Amino acid sequence: MCNLYSHTSARQAIIDLARVWSVAEAVGNLAPQPGIFPDHAAPIVRNTEGGRELALARWGMPSPAFALEGKKADRGITNIRNTKSPHWRRWLGVAHRCVVPFTSFSEFNRDAGGDIWFALDETRPLAFFAGVHVPGWTSARKVSTGEETIDLYGFLTTEPNAEVGAIHPKAMPVILTRPEEIELWLTAPWAEASALQRPLPDGALQIVARGAKSDGPADGVI
Repeated sequence: MCNLYSHTSARQAIIDLARVWSVAEAVGNLAPQPGIFPDHAAPIVRNTEGGRELALARWGMPSPAFALEGKKADRGITNIRNTKSPHWRRWLGVAHRCVVPFTSFSEFNRDAGGDIWFALDETRPLAFFAGVHVPGWTSARKVSTGEETIDLYGFLTTEPNAEVGAIHPKAMPVILTRPEEIELWLTAPWAEASALQRPLPDGALQIVARGAKSDGPADGVI
């Protein structure tokens, strides 16, 4: 389960690769985020009535009802695996799909050194997670803050490839690296887009840092 990732690419790179039509005012210049944790605000590219938009949302989709029994707050679900679940099926259509830009992501393994950071290569090029989002969801994320109405997102996971499986054998994020994959995820019917819920080929990722809670220019050691 990926509960920590990094995004340090330029705003224009997202706009170009994801063919963004508009940018929400809250995005601003989009400062680098070397450590994005659950419930943090981070960039997503989503479908809107006005076209494809670069916006900010909070990481963590609404939890299923059974997971909230006896709880006063919903901290959210960051990763989505079972797309056959009725809870997730309602948000798998094009209107709720998004792509989540990242440059590296972490899986935790205490024996391997703590947080193990993966990227496409050591230069940490821009790629995207296949995500879903819910705009304007009202819930209490924390008991102390009470109810809030906020935009939420999460991303799909799948079985791991060889590199991630050696560190975290249960799952890895669904990653999109080519423009045609981004287009498919954001525009195709679910019957076609669901084929993207698969691991990257073995050898497609590298370990770029170990033991750090963020993946900035000076973080971690190989």
